Amino acid sequence: MTPDEYCQQKAAASGSSFYYSFLFLPPERRRAITALYAFCREVDDVVDECADPQLAHTKLAWWRAEIASLYEGNPHHPVSRALQPHLNAFQIKKGQLDEIVTGMEMDLQQTRYLDFAALERYCYHVAGAVGVLAAGIFGYRDPRTLEYAKGLGTAFQLTNIIRDVGEDARKNRIYLPMDEMQRFGVTAAEILSGTHTEKFRNLMEFEARRAESFYEKAMQDLPAQDRRAQRAGLIMAAIYRATLAEIERDGFRVLDRRTSLTPLRKLWIAWKTWINALP
Repeated sequence: MTPDEYCQQKAAASGSSFYYSFLFLPPERRRAITALYAFCREVDDVVDECADPQLAHTKLAWWRAEIASLYEGNPHHPVSRALQPHLNAFQIKKGQLDEIVTGMEMDLQQTRYLDFAALERYCYHVAGAVGVLAAGIFGYRDPRTLEYAKGLGTAFQLTNIIRDVGEDARKNRIYLPMDEMQRFGVTAAEILSGTHTEKFRNLMEFEARRAESFYEKAMQDLPAQDRRAQRAGLIMAAIYRATLAEIERDGFRVLDRRTSLTPLRKLWIAWKTWINALP
């Protein structure tokens, strides 16, 4: 199996909405973004699959060393080897990959966030930084596109947080800002026990409006001249926003279920968005 095939398999197996946006890209850009996505999956899996925090820290330290080896021209992992040909072509910087690893380390260091400022910092590391890298791979001419990409990445992560409240709670993780939980009268005990209340639904509506505001701001920040190049990101946004709308229609029943779109619907949204983004 070649490094590119390894990354393709990693991306396809995840079932992520991101995979559908890659399908329409030219081959070189598709290989580059698939390798970046596979890297994100690898480091994220360290946190999700390691029950021992010390072992997870050790594995993330290995990835930091592997990133250094990659930029020294001596990568070992299939994902690193798949990324190597694209570093210069798409301006993938070492510090940006390190920032993503920092986000994964944050997951090992804390399970609660006091306020949105703290949560937004986390969202940047695990998603905003990825958005900026992805925008470089998709292509842009106006530097304002990077601000769009950063905001869009944060919007994606906020959507993930809303969708996965119950799943995260079963890992003793609550990403909802504690001061906002207190404002709406929702306790950590209720979330950890999966107790759905009207107060919880009101909190989720508030969080969903914030996520939507990030989507709206990102769309406003995207320069018209880069809209065509950034169509893959627009596909991701359309799929994620459709998922958020489904969660809202379901009454934010996220404590005991995980809302997702069918593969066929994702493909339909992807195709429709790609066509509509044409000038």
